[in-house]
This record gives sequence, structure tokens and C-alpha cells, in this order.
Amino acid sequence: MTALVQAFYRASHTETETSVLKLVAMFCGACLFVSLLFATYGLDLSPGFF
Repeated sequence: MTALVQAFYRASHTETETSVLKLVAMFCGACLFVSLLFATYGLDLSPGFF
């Protein structure tokens, strides 16, 4: 997890309070994406499912 946060921090290249909020938002987005992947693991998401 620390490596992911450091990678996001290096990507932003700024050290203001706004960038900290941006970093937290990107980290939360990545966590939500991974959670979605785990939630859909094993489900048949073919067009017939919808």
C-alpha cells in the first residue's frame, strides 16, 4: 500500500494541501476499482447478463 501511495505522490509533483487531497482521492478511486474487481470475480458479465 505504501508503494502505491508513493507512486501517486511522485505522479503529482506538488506538495500543497490541494495535492494531498488529490492524492487521497486517487487512492480512494484505486481502492474502489480493486473492490469492484473483487466483487465481480467469478460472475458472468457477458452481454446476456444485462
